Amino acid sequence: QVQLVESGGGLVQAGGSLRLSCAASGRTFSNYAMGWFRQAPGKERELVTAISRGGTVTYYADSVKGRFAISRDNAKNTVYLEMNSLKPEDTAVYLCAATGGRTLDRGYDYWGQGTQVTVSS
Repeated sequence: QVQLVESGGGLVQAGGSLRLSCAASGRTFSNYAMGWFRQAPGKERELVTAISRGGTVTYYADSVKGRFAISRDNAKNTVYLEMNSLKPEDTAVYLCAATGGRTLDRGYDYWGQGTQVTVSS
């Protein structure tokens, strides 16, 4: 089992920035690729960004390219999401997830409880 706990969400004005963190415990963190998902009311959960086990490969949804950055510190068992130039449409619950699979876009087995990000216009 992998336990994931997100932090760093909050209320921010459009154009502002937030940094989310996801602390992992349980199994060896570096054995898992990590992803950040978001879910807004009435919308499906979407993969925002993901990072490979070693941090060398990343994926970004088109909607966040150039604004969001994912990183990880395997020594601290933590993955980060730096969000810049935030827009009201970024408002959602953000969840981190872990996958032991080889692809970044599927197979996420472990999930955090989520942290709310609200962007005001």
